[in-house]
Amino acid sequence: MKTAKLDAQSLIESLNLKPLPLEGGYFRETYRCEETLPGRQNGNAKSVSTCIYYLLTGQTFSAFHRLPADEIWHFYCGSAVNLHTISSDGILESIKLSADLTTGSAPQVVVKAGTWQAAELAEEGSFALLGCTVAPAFDFEDYEHGEPKVLLEQFPQHEGIISRLTR
Repeated sequence: MKTAKLDAQSLIESLNLKPLPLEGGYFRETYRCEETLPGRQNGNAKSVSTCIYYLLTGQTFSAFHRLPADEIWHFYCGSAVNLHTISSDGILESIKLSADLTTGSAPQVVVKAGTWQAAELAEEGSFALLGCTVAPAFDFEDYEHGEPKVLLEQFPQHEGIISRLTR
């Protein structure tokens, strides 16, 4: 039995991934809980949780953004990923996501609600297949894109990484 070589393009095709607007990378929602939470400001009920496949390639990165819910990142395969977070008090933290637990990496990381986050491949020219679970569920209306000017005004001490991982 011949095993196919994994690469970004074959994963995009086999998992039916689409470009993720604003943030970058490729995604497909794989789960949306049927159970809902009571109405929000707009009166619509909200699913309890969602899960997606998320793919980074050598040409993409996850731009700084934040969500009003906790997000759990799961590492599946490919190259290690550097997940960067900036807390509301300006503390920058970088966590390596990978399956190699001997290097201090983690296969799963929780980003708390309201935390700025961005991700990039640890190695150029490779790919990483990840998953992201959000609870309460992700909705595009909840996504807050990190505007470079605003983030630089708030966190000038992190100019290098903000300039590199914003659009």
